[in-house]
Amino acid sequence: MMDQDNGVMRSQELTGDEYERSVESLRGARLVEVTYYPLSCGDDDTEVAEWDFGVWHQPTMGIGLLAEDGTHYSAVWGHSFDHYGLEVFRGPMSSHLTVIGQPGGTPAVVVTDHPRWSGLIGVPLAGADILWSEGDSEVRLPVAVEPRAPAARVWLVAGRPVQWPPDGRFWLGSDDVMTVFTHEAAVAVGLSPENTEG
Repeated sequence: MMDQDNGVMRSQELTGDEYERSVESLRGARLVEVTYYPLSCGDDDTEVAEWDFGVWHQPTMGIGLLAEDGTHYSAVWGHSFDHYGLEVFRGPMSSHLTVIGQPGGTPAVVVTDHPRWSGLIGVPLAGADILWSEGDSEVRLPVAVEPRAPAARVWLVAGRPVQWPPDGRFWLGSDDVMTVFTHEAAVAVGLSPENTEG
């Protein structure tokens, strides 16, 4: 098991083929619900930590996607590829987080109606791509997944700001999950320009 400050994650291994099949299965899916799993904070760990930063969000522990046909997808940070990266599994977030919605655990925040997600809800996804990076370690890592609809896209990223409060600098390949909503923000986070062309 992997422990994070708020919430406990179950470590699951994922092969490259399994990962590509999970991401490919997003093509044609109609999303009906998006749930963030940010950190909790406050004296009794029942408050939701700040996660909305405009063109990017920080749902640190993961993102749950629910498709119209009832399929659940969980986007979490993991280390199946020898270093932290963004991993996508078919199945509910409860398969990965053991303490959800309880003091000391991870809150569940439904963001389906958030304006940044509006172009991706209720329409068939045109596709989803994995953005791989070798980085300094020369290990091929999945740093982001990019689901696309005809009029919108989002990057689900394993990354976080270099410091807090954020100053515009980011680390990729961390044990945190971000969502990024614009091409400019994706480039600022460090995703390769050739993989983020809009």
